[in-house]
Amino acid sequence: MNVVILAAGMGKRMQSALPKVLHPLAGKSLLAHVIDTARTLSPTRLCVIYGHGGDAVLSQFTASDLVFAKQEPQLGTGHAVMQAVPQLDDAVPTLVLYGDVPLTSSAALQRLVSAAGQDKLAILTVELDDPTGYGRIVRDNDGKGDIVSIVEQKDATPAERAITECNTGIMVAPTAHLKQWLAGLSNNNAQGEYYLTDIVASAVAAGTPVVSAQPDAVWETLGVNSKVQLAELERIHQRSIANRLLEQGVTLLDPARLDVRGTLTCGRDVTIDVGCVFEGIVTLEDGVTISANCVIKNAHIGNSASIKPFCHIEDATVGAASQIGPYARLRPGTTLGEDVHIGNFVEVKNSQIAAHSKANHLAYVGDATVGSRVNIGAGTITCNYDGANKSRTIIEDDVFIGSDSQLVAPVTIGKGATLGAGTTLTKNAPPGTLTVSRSRQVTIEGWVRPVKIKK
Repeated sequence: MNVVILAAGMGKRMQSALPKVLHPLAGKSLLAHVIDTARTLSPTRLCVIYGHGGDAVLSQFTASDLVFAKQEPQLGTGHAVMQAVPQLDDAVPTLVLYGDVPLTSSAALQRLVSAAGQDKLAILTVELDDPTGYGRIVRDNDGKGDIVSIVEQKDATPAERAITECNTGIMVAPTAHLKQWLAGLSNNNAQGEYYLTDIVASAVAAGTPVVSAQPDAVWETLGVNSKVQLAELERIHQRSIANRLLEQGVTLLDPARLDVRGTLTCGRDVTIDVGCVFEGIVTLEDGVTISANCVIKNAHIGNSASIKPFCHIEDATVGAASQIGPYARLRPGTTLGEDVHIGNFVEVKNSQIAAHSKANHLAYVGDATVGSRVNIGAGTITCNYDGANKSRTIIEDDVFIGSDSQLVAPVTIGKGATLGAGTTLTKNAPPGTLTVSRSRQVTIEGWVRPVKIKK
């Protein structure tokens, strides 16, 4: 099929310099949501109609399967689809979507495409308890047959205003007919615009059946015209994600306080506390516990690992049965083995830490390779940056590093070595030995603490 996505609107009510369709929902733009859903239908042509903020739209979407057409000036939805006409293959139907309607499901669109077949005009419709402001779907045979027209609120009779089936604007049309109907549109109206909904009358006049399909939920068809509506859709979407996780057996201590801005995959018996944010691609294996107020991005958390409150994990892998935090930060390139303990106010970057090692307090481990059963004392840092280049620290198995040590890379600490507290290590430490680098402690007899001189 052809897919045309209308994304040219300014979005004045957003009160923002950013084009409306580029505002984020659940971590990606409204338009990206629509494009991703359209791709699930395997379209032969995928055309985006852009206008306001066009350069920003073009810079964000560069995939080879997309083509673009500019609508300038913006003269209505019918005029927008006209801009795509040169891109449309007459041999397949055309699906029209909207770049500010981000949550329409693939399943709903599949139903619409199936209803349209190759020769019908199909409209996605919804039943609304309060249809005020929406175009009403008028059918023949006392409301039970094919669609004969769409009547706008201002033009509807009292009987038509009582209709609760409403137009969403999303439709599928046979492309050759669509081109003819678009060519016949008029802008003889108060707004001077060409309305896509006017093709319904052309289809009826031509004897083309006009049918419908419905989504599973009304919110699949809701659009964004303001920050208020954007926030409302964000919460609807997040609650939908939360419900799916709950149905899979995930324990969410409060489903209303969860944010997934990407893909979250959970095993069995996973527990997630309040205020957690998951970005990118995150995998939580069986038995993982995520405590309150953690931010986890592009990470893999192993079986039965415990992430304590207020941790920040990005582009990292945490091994099974590990304990992280509270207040720990794992930066990109971090890989932790089984049963690793990273405690409060510990930062790890671009480092590999093998099984059963610990850095429990106030440490920085950067550009390091750490073996098994290593103890890194409080206040220890790897001095990995000389102002121009990064160098690596190697800590072999069974090393004990005393508190307040500085490891000036490049340096290697041999297997089973011990570093005394306060050591500044600038040379390799031999295996199985005690290495200490600090000034000798002295006591100054007769010294008197200074006192403040009174003036």
